Amino acid sequence: MASRIAVDAMGGDDAPEAVVTGAIQAVNHADRDPSVLLVGPEAQIRAVLEEHPDAPHDALDIIDAPDVIGMGEAPAAAVKQKTNSSIHQGLAAHHDDKADAFVSAGNTGAIMGAAMFILGRIAGVERPSIAGFFPNLRGSSVVLDIGSNVDCKPSHLVQFARMGTIYARQVLDNEDPTVGLINIGEEPGKGNELVKEAYERLQNIDDIHFKGNVEGGDLLFYAADILICDGFVGNVLLKFGESMTTVLSEMTQQEMDRQGLSDDEQALVSNVLGEVSHHFDPESMGGAPLLGVNGNVLIGHGSSSPDVIEQMIHAAAALSTTEVIPAIESAFQSETG
Repeated sequence: MASRIAVDAMGGDDAPEAVVTGAIQAVNHADRDPSVLLVGPEAQIRAVLEEHPDAPHDALDIIDAPDVIGMGEAPAAAVKQKTNSSIHQGLAAHHDDKADAFVSAGNTGAIMGAAMFILGRIAGVERPSIAGFFPNLRGSSVVLDIGSNVDCKPSHLVQFARMGTIYARQVLDNEDPTVGLINIGEEPGKGNELVKEAYERLQNIDDIHFKGNVEGGDLLFYAADILICDGFVGNVLLKFGESMTTVLSEMTQQEMDRQGLSDDEQALVSNVLGEVSHHFDPESMGGAPLLGVNGNVLIGHGSSSPDVIEQMIHAAAALSTTEVIPAIESAFQSETG
C-alpha cells in the first residue's frame, strides 16, 4: 500500500509555492507512491496547483486548515490559540491514521509542541528530541539534540543515546552504531556535572555502544556515529556547520583574488569547494526526525526549496515503513519495567 504523507503547505519561508511544488515533484518522481495530503488554506493551495499543469491531482488531496503559524510566532501561544493551523491539522491527520507521517518546514517549536500534544510521547520518553546530521570524513553523524531541549538532565542525554541508536539501526541500517558524548576532553571526569553524570550512566548500559567523550576537534574527522549533547551545544554546532557553506566560499574567493588565479583556475577551485560545502548545507539532508513522539514527524529548515520538500516526503515515506516507534517503545518499556 502506498504511503500517505501529510505535508504542511504553509511551513517555510517560501510557502505555499515551494511546498506545493515539492509535493508535486515527490509524487511525479515516485510513480504516485507516496500520495500527499496538502494541509493549509484550501484556496491558496489550489491557486498554486493551478499553476502546475503537471500536478497529479489523483495523488494530491487537500485538508483545509485556515490558520497559519508564522515562523516568528511564540510556539506555546500559537499551539494553544491556532488549533485550525496547518501544523495542528496535519498532525491530527497522522494521529487519526489518515496519514502515515507528517512533514513540515514551519515553526520548529510549534511543531514539537503540537506533536507532543496531539501524538503524545512514547511511554517512558522524558524529552522527545530532534535529530540532526553533521558531516565528517566518513559521511555524517547523527546529533541529538540540535535545539529542542536546551536545558537537559543526565537522564535525557542517556535517552537521546538510546533513541539515536535505535534510529541508526532501523533507518540507517547500522547494526552497531557507536555513541560519543560531546565534551571538552576525552578523559573520564572531564566537563560539567551534566556530562560527567551522563558519562557514568552511559558506560554502564549494555545495549548502547558507548565510545566515551569526544572533543569538538574530532567531529569532522569522525568521532562516532551518534553524537550526544544538550540542545544548546547541538544547536551551536549545527549553526556553525551551516555557516561553513558561505564562509568557506568567501574566504576562498578572497584568497584566490589575492593570489591572482585565472578565471579558469578560480572556476575549478570553486567547483571543488562547492562539492565540499554541500555537505554542510542543511538542505542536503532533507528533514530532521523528531524522535520520542508517537508518530513519524520530519522537520525541515525554513528555507527549504521544492527539491528539499521532495526529499523530506520521500524520507517520511521511508521512515513510516520502519519499526522505529515499536523499537523505542520496547526499549523504554524494558528501561522502566
